[in-house]
Amino acid sequence: MVPISYYLTLAIIMFVIGILGVLIRRNALVVFMSLELMFNAANLIFVAFSRQYQTLNGQISVFFVMSVAAAEVAVGLALMVAIFRTKHSIDVDQMNSLKG
Repeated sequence: MVPISYYLTLAIIMFVIGILGVLIRRNALVVFMSLELMFNAANLIFVAFSRQYQTLNGQISVFFVMSVAAAEVAVGLALMVAIFRTKHSIDVDQMNSLKG
């Protein structure tokens, strides 16, 4: 049986990598993937504690987080495609206005 500290360590590493990706990178797709990495780190913690305490509450929460993340992916990618069509770039620094 794997100790819960291994799961927590992996989740913390994943979350920190996600935070660094959001703060350092300027490409919108990389920022988007970093946000998804942070969601997955939170999901890993939910599942680890759910397994530790033998309840299904954490796994049910993961189901809802994954469904919201799937909707976010659909909307986020659609926005990125629309922005790329108008500005011909998805650089975060160049997106300073909502004008077309």
